[in-house]
Order: sequence, then C-alpha cells, then structure tokens
Amino acid sequence: MENIILIGHGSPKKDANNIEIVGRLLHNALHPCCDKDCVKVSYLQFAKPELPDAIKDCADKGAKRIIIHPYFLSSGMHVTHDIPEMIREAKAAYPAIEFVYTEPLGIHNKLVNVVIERIKAAQGFKPMEIEDRSFEILTNEADLSAVPAEQLPVVQRVIHATADFEFKNTLIFHPDAVRTGLDAIRDGKDILTDVEMVKTGIIKRWLEPFGGKVICNISDEDVIRASEATGKTRAEIAMEKALSGDHNIGIIAIGNAPTALLKVIEIFNSKPEISNLKSQILVVGVPVGFVKAFESKTLLAKQDFPFITNLSRKGGTPTAVAIVNALLKTAG
Repeated sequence: MENIILIGHGSPKKDANNIEIVGRLLHNALHPCCDKDCVKVSYLQFAKPELPDAIKDCADKGAKRIIIHPYFLSSGMHVTHDIPEMIREAKAAYPAIEFVYTEPLGIHNKLVNVVIERIKAAQGFKPMEIEDRSFEILTNEADLSAVPAEQLPVVQRVIHATADFEFKNTLIFHPDAVRTGLDAIRDGKDILTDVEMVKTGIIKRWLEPFGGKVICNISDEDVIRASEATGKTRAEIAMEKALSGDHNIGIIAIGNAPTALLKVIEIFNSKPEISNLKSQILVVGVPVGFVKAFESKTLLAKQDFPFITNLSRKGGTPTAVAIVNALLKTAG
C-alpha cells in the first residue's frame, strides 16, 4: 500500500490551512473512483496533523511506501533541513517502510501559467473575454482534432457549459443534424423545448433576427389537466400538443424529460402529417437521469431523422441549451 503526504507550512489564520483541497484534487487525479484515504495532508506548525502524526497514521494502516511532497515554493530551511530530519526519525521508527521525499513546487514553467491566470483575473475580464478565455482553455486541454468542423462549435459549447470533456466522446450526430438545425434557424422556424429552463437558457436575441420563437407548453393549463386525467407526464402531453397544432417547428430541444423524447420519436414514426416533415426538424435529445434517459437517447440514435444526442446518462438543461445556442451562433 502506498500513501502520499502533502506537507504545508501552516498558518495562525485557520482558513489559510486548506491544502486538504489540494489533497483531494491530487487523489482524484491519481486514483479516480478510489474511496481509500491514499493522499493525506500535514502541516509544520499552527495546524494538525503534523507530519509525524500523518506518517504514524499511514504506518498504522499498513503503508509500505510513503511519498512526502513539500507543498512549498522554494527550498528553504524547512524543505532542506526540518522536513528531512522528521523523515530520518520516521525511517528509524518504521524501518520496513520505504520513504520517498520529492522536490518542492520550485521553479516550473507551469507555475508561470498560473501566475498569468492570476494576473488576468486580477485585471478583470469583460463577459466576452471570459468566454473566449474559457474556449481557449478547453481547446488546449482537449484534443478535438478528430471532431468534424461542422460539429466542433457544438462540442466546444457543450464542454464549455458543463466543464465535462466526456462529451467529446459521447455526443452523437446524425449526418444531416447540423445542416438541418442551421436551415431551420435561418428559415425562421420555431424551437420547441420540453421544460421552461431550456426555454429560458436559449439566447433569444440570436434567434429573433431570423423570425423564430421558443415554445414550451409544459405549464399550459390544458396540459396540466390532461396529465392529471390520463396519468401521462406533462412533458409528453406538451409535445403532443405542440406537434399536433404547429408545424413551424424546426428544432425540438429536450434536456430533462425522457418521456418527452420517447413521445417525439413515437409521433415522428406514427403520424403521417409529421412523418412527412421529420427530415426538416432537428431533434436535440439529451435528457439526464437514471430512469429511461439513456434508453431514450439510445433509441433516438437509431432513427433516420436528424438528431443530436449523447450516449450516456449525462445531459440536462445546460447540454440542450449549449447545443441550440451553438447552432444559433453559427447561423448568425
């Protein structure tokens, strides 16, 4: 068993003793999904535990190797004398344990990047500068070179909205998806959403110049009454209502309700008046959750009409909104 101990100086100011956060981040980076206490923290003074106590805890729990990292910027007396002396005492007390002592943070080119970020943050960013910087960071951290050019704005905005790079691999596009969505926007078609949160998140000023509007029927009184009478979800009844009475819909954005997505697929494949139009409508189906969410998206991925989905449990309002807004921005 191997343990890592981060050791910081410690401060009389209690809220400054926060390298536990660094310890958790390091643990998640090195051992994702691990529930063991592999990475520990300690302090030289003013805070607990101190390094000898952290070493003893590791030894008591069966550690065979202990890596000690001085969370210091430079090699001062603490790094070159005090901590090595504690380690020498620990080696004498626990001869069966291998001890590894690393260099401090020291001079490293990546620290320069941190300083640059701190300088920029102190100067403040305008809203567009924040977005541009965010896209720059995600582009540097994720290899998106394999993403087709027409899909790239969508993938980037979804990652930007969720801070989740997994979408790079799980987003699925019908071959005609992006073209259909852009055509719908530029032709003044409307966008139908499953819930009000998705409607709220779509940037209306990007849509309005084309003449379209965003529709959500889930809170309509007749939809609520029908749901109570039939036991169906309001989301699926709202889809039925919209698709039976309004054929100016060009994009359907579903971020929360799997039942809404299943109902759309059913309608597209069973009602002739919609079946004839389905090749002109983009279905963005990314409901989130554990019940029917993945199943509904898997079914969508098998359809022959234009769609964008993601094959995982993840999704939700931020994902659906990001996809639509990426299309709106591209259309503009």
